[in-house]
Amino acid sequence: MSTIDSKGPLAGVRVVDLTSMISGPVATMMLADQGADVIKVEPLSGDLVRYMGPNRQGLTAGFISANRSKRSLAVDLKTPEGMDVVRRLVATADVFVQNFRPGAVDRMGLGEDAVRAIREDIVYVSISGFGEEGPYAHKRVYDPVIQALSGLADIQKDGATGRPKMVRTIIPDKTTALTAAQAITAALFARERGRGGQHVKLAMLDTMVAYLWPEGMTGYTFIGREVKAARAQFAQDLIFQTTDGYITAGAVSDAEWEGMCRALDRESWLSDRRFRTANDRIVNVAERLAMTAEVLATRSSAEWLERLDANGVPCAPVLARHQVFEQEQIRINGTVSEHDHPVAGRIRQPRPAARFDRTPAGMQRHAPTLGEHSDEILEELGIDPVPLRAAGVVA
Repeated sequence: MSTIDSKGPLAGVRVVDLTSMISGPVATMMLADQGADVIKVEPLSGDLVRYMGPNRQGLTAGFISANRSKRSLAVDLKTPEGMDVVRRLVATADVFVQNFRPGAVDRMGLGEDAVRAIREDIVYVSISGFGEEGPYAHKRVYDPVIQALSGLADIQKDGATGRPKMVRTIIPDKTTALTAAQAITAALFARERGRGGQHVKLAMLDTMVAYLWPEGMTGYTFIGREVKAARAQFAQDLIFQTTDGYITAGAVSDAEWEGMCRALDRESWLSDRRFRTANDRIVNVAERLAMTAEVLATRSSAEWLERLDANGVPCAPVLARHQVFEQEQIRINGTVSEHDHPVAGRIRQPRPAARFDRTPAGMQRHAPTLGEHSDEILEELGIDPVPLRAAGVVA
């Protein structure tokens, strides 16, 4: 029988986290949930996300969701004493992560060469918007800029007007976070295999182009035979209105299409030349979806979902956000749980998506208030926190 280690698969790994906003912090939060000791190094003013939205003593919902399981060290990096603290912390670390604009971290004295001089085998991670070189390298970046440049806004364009649209969630930031977390663990694995520490570089722009390529940009794969469609080949809006709400339903295989036709009482569509093969149904997608929508508008969501499911057609209700964590499958999976935070009170958070049977991941500690662990971390480094606090170097 296997034993269970509740510390998580990354227990024993220390991450020095100099990132702010979303992409970097969410990446390191994933590592922290998996057991890494992530020390969030913040300026004395704190990460800006601490103040974006309703605030409870330096904690917003956005900050909690991007920084749980971490410890916070608030230190003034503009002072020699503050830099000495961080250098001593680096000496104990396995991973160093920063998302300053290119060149800024070098001017601070924490570029790769400086950090590697302290800890030769460290995994050094740089997250940027556009990369280190080129006309955009030194520009400020936020998620909508990447949506515009990567082709994502074009994929979302309105079918009637052709006007590009933004996705109403920060897909580039969060996709970069996922990519960074995976890359960091890969670099740690390579180091464990004796291949040393390395510099991992991620640009949000590169991440999104790679993310969009399967289906979103796949028409540009064959050079000289590009399919220059305005929309991605499979990016159809599969939202259908019923008499009392909205559902989604899709049929890709022949078997699913047969099930759809039976569920909708439209078996005559099976002999329609426009829909005989999967490719026919893609070519004639506009007619197919319009005809489907017309039928689905005649009954309730519950009626259609029961019929579609009975005929093997992938389908689901379209839930409002407040309904998501109440949905039966979500509850059975234990996807969202509630916790008591000592400052923020009762909070709701999703568990880590990946489940490990021997080293379970989970919220290791509550999201920290600004500088909550400064004294604790300094004492671990053998530094007396009292004079540094008195001098305003740490908070």
